[in-house]
Amino acid sequence: MIEPSEESRRIVSSRHLAEGQGWEMSELEYGLIVVFNAFTRWTTRCMAAAGQADLSPLEILILHNVNHRDREKRLSDICFLMNIEDTHTVNYALRKLLKAELISSEKRGKEVFYSTSDSGKDLCEAYREVRKQCLLAGLETQEGTGAEIREIARKLRNLSGSYDQASRAAASL
Repeated sequence: MIEPSEESRRIVSSRHLAEGQGWEMSELEYGLIVVFNAFTRWTTRCMAAAGQADLSPLEILILHNVNHRDREKRLSDICFLMNIEDTHTVNYALRKLLKAELISSEKRGKEVFYSTSDSGKDLCEAYREVRKQCLLAGLETQEGTGAEIREIARKLRNLSGSYDQASRAAASL
């Protein structure tokens, strides 16, 4: 049996970006694309199972962010914590969450502070239970998963800095 060469076994996002020294990054980017799409599909289906089927992935993430640590947050806090540059997309999501009565807002001076409503907290808890049952239960059977996941998370946070720096460099061209 002829073994395929390492190059032919590479799973990359775009072959034209994978030539020369860039293939490892293209392979990583393909993994990011696949995991991003799987993650967003998961969040919407988990939220639907928790009882709220009409939220987008961004709205779900913002709801969880507003609920995080039971602290009020401003638009700028949410954008900063989630590394989102387009504030209008977050603002639109906040308006939709307000309309659904999952969050509340309070204006203080020029600032608007958002917090999770009781129904929003209940929904986040229901999401947590679905997540525990459907996602975390499957991970428990794998040895060493906790430490490995923490290491992957650390590397992804570090990698986000490289993409941010590259974005700034590209914007200055």
